Amino acid sequence: MSPVPTAQHAAPRDALLLNQADHVATALRPLGTGQQAHVEGLEQTLLIRQDIPLCHKVACRDIAAGEAVRKYGEVIGVATATIPAGTHVHVHNLKSQRS
Repeated sequence: MSPVPTAQHAAPRDALLLNQADHVATALRPLGTGQQAHVEGLEQTLLIRQDIPLCHKVACRDIAAGEAVRKYGEVIGVATATIPAGTHVHVHNLKSQRS
């Protein structure tokens, strides 16, 4: 009798892109510099260029200083500096839309 084929398992998700219009994804685990992260919602892996803490934002593409940054399909703030893909997006480089 032949062995029963098993289902192929997808690579575990490292981050989640919530909306295709988003510039950032949410880290589902701590991400380390040099890691190739599997981001659900992106077709290719994302090279992590600096450590990203659990549940923090990682840039999925280069973001120019002054550019609106999207998450949830909505603008969440403006980049205060150039943010390369694969780097941490947080208060040090993002001015929030919140008052």
